[in-house]
Amino acid sequence: MREPPVVPRSLGSSVLVLGLVATGLVAATSSGAASAAETPRGQDPPARELLTAMERDLGLSTASDARQRLDQEAEARSTDSELRAELGDAWGGSYFDGDSGELTVTVTDESATDDIAAAGATPRTVEYSEAELDAIVSDLNAQGAKDAKDGVTGWYPDSESNSVVVEVRNGHEDAAEELVADAGVDSAAVRVAQTDAEPRPYADIVGGESYEIGGSGLCSIGFAVEGGFVTAGHCGSAGTSVASADGTGTGTVAGSQFPGADMGHVEADANWTPTPTVNDHQGGTVTVAGSQESPEGASVCRSGATTGFHCGEIQAKGRTVVYPEGQVRGLTQTDVCAEPGDSGGSWLTDDQAQGVTSGGSGNCVFGGTTYFQPLGPILEEFGLTLLTS
Repeated sequence: MREPPVVPRSLGSSVLVLGLVATGLVAATSSGAASAAETPRGQDPPARELLTAMERDLGLSTASDARQRLDQEAEARSTDSELRAELGDAWGGSYFDGDSGELTVTVTDESATDDIAAAGATPRTVEYSEAELDAIVSDLNAQGAKDAKDGVTGWYPDSESNSVVVEVRNGHEDAAEELVADAGVDSAAVRVAQTDAEPRPYADIVGGESYEIGGSGLCSIGFAVEGGFVTAGHCGSAGTSVASADGTGTGTVAGSQFPGADMGHVEADANWTPTPTVNDHQGGTVTVAGSQESPEGASVCRSGATTGFHCGEIQAKGRTVVYPEGQVRGLTQTDVCAEPGDSGGSWLTDDQAQGVTSGGSGNCVFGGTTYFQPLGPILEEFGLTLLTS
């Protein structure tokens, strides 16, 4: 079974140090499911390069183990989606265990546990619903936007601990307690975690399938959409001209949000043809089949030009990150490494698009934490259609 995350103590007791729990970057509003059709994994077998990256980064022994995990996660995504709709307000959240292949679904209504078990997931009764935790995050977002506390690096709802985790730099736990008190939220539902990481955006250096911004900086393409592609909002403001790495294709940033969210949309000209593929940086591509969202604990892989293709697991969703440029909301937290220049790049679980790189801390030598802007809100905000196979 996967080692459970360290759960910090509640605000009413002393704060437990998490060590190098990094957070980072820019987020978007967490509203909205993916606009593209939510399809199960494609009929084609997973790309060899993706399986190789999963073996390397997730500690799997063989490609067969990687395939088995992808099959388990495809089933978990489908079960997660069905139960989320069925349980409604009683839904507490969910998380996937990579070692056992099991999906755990939390619920506030004990009478629903039989239905969860019948669907193939492990039920767990909790005190707070996902909606209640999200409401706390919203209150912290509102308070933090007008009264930022020095040393607070972000916050997010955690399904496994059934709490909202507020992260602070080491020695700044008082700032978290002050933020919670000022926001007027239920302190019993909040946990404080300390970190020595300082989140920052990844930008201005080559990433993923790189593109040039305004004739100077470089960022990464996220996913192709009809007429262009999506990327990180901090890569360029609306109206900024962009060009492909070889200069043959050009385009313009048609929409951008940052901070608050980290989403961008580039309209490409006729010389820049969108394709439903992601560069695996090993001589091949991964074909995008859909955008079905993965639960916490699921594997996820990132493509970026600076550091290539790396994989890890989803640690938290709905993460608010406090960057030097401002607060970003609705990000997904992972233990995948990244470095400056990977901004805007693609995030996948198997052949399902998940989001675009926002920022984080650490690097691919020592490891770290990276955040991505979920894809669904980007497609919804700009009215886009994801290109799929």
